[in-house]
Amino acid sequence: MDSHSEGNFSTEEATTLVDLASHCLQHEPRHRPNAKNLVAALAPLQTKSETPSYVMLGIQKHEEAPATPQHPLSPMGEACTRIDLTAIHQILVMTHYNDDEATKELSFQEWTQQMSDTLEVRKRGDFAFREEDFKTAIECYSQFIDMGTMVSPTVCARRSLCHLMCDQHDAALRNAMQAQCIYQGWPTAFYMQAVALAKLNMQSDAIDMLQEASMLEEKRQEDGNGSLEQFYF
Repeated sequence: MDSHSEGNFSTEEATTLVDLASHCLQHEPRHRPNAKNLVAALAPLQTKSETPSYVMLGIQKHEEAPATPQHPLSPMGEACTRIDLTAIHQILVMTHYNDDEATKELSFQEWTQQMSDTLEVRKRGDFAFREEDFKTAIECYSQFIDMGTMVSPTVCARRSLCHLMCDQHDAALRNAMQAQCIYQGWPTAFYMQAVALAKLNMQSDAIDMLQEASMLEEKRQEDGNGSLEQFYF
């Protein structure tokens, strides 16, 4: 467990988190919890929902950019190192859903009205995201996730940025973690966590996340662009 918590958690809460983490790390995607179930499991553990994490941990909030990792950084990595939310937004808009195989065109047999409705909700969220209407984007992306028909790490990453734009840094961190649970080796999920952690003044953790993201990115380039497996429920 995080040493900053200084034992301020119950054995039951710790057991729940360990069990949840174990399920998220299952090799087979179908054995992992979807985003909706993940949020449902984590929500009861946030006993002080109105209190930011850095306050509960007794950390003073002084926003600083995390130190640049040793590995070469992509434009996304550079933007996250600078905590340049505008640049991150532009990159996420330009990359669209390139890393998200769940968004590829479906066959006729797979197409259902529910799937159509789900994609329509996401489309409204994407439009709001491009127009920088971040509160509307949060609402649409939340509806997309709650419908449970599809899961998308890109949606979680976009919702994370929306929360950052609205100064909701704890929520931003949770969404970036959801993206990682869906796609464990996705550098963007780690980069978004780094930005959220930096906003919460958890500089050491932010630096670790940046390092991890840059190493994943480097490995991905060596192996060729990895792709997501499909996520349908």
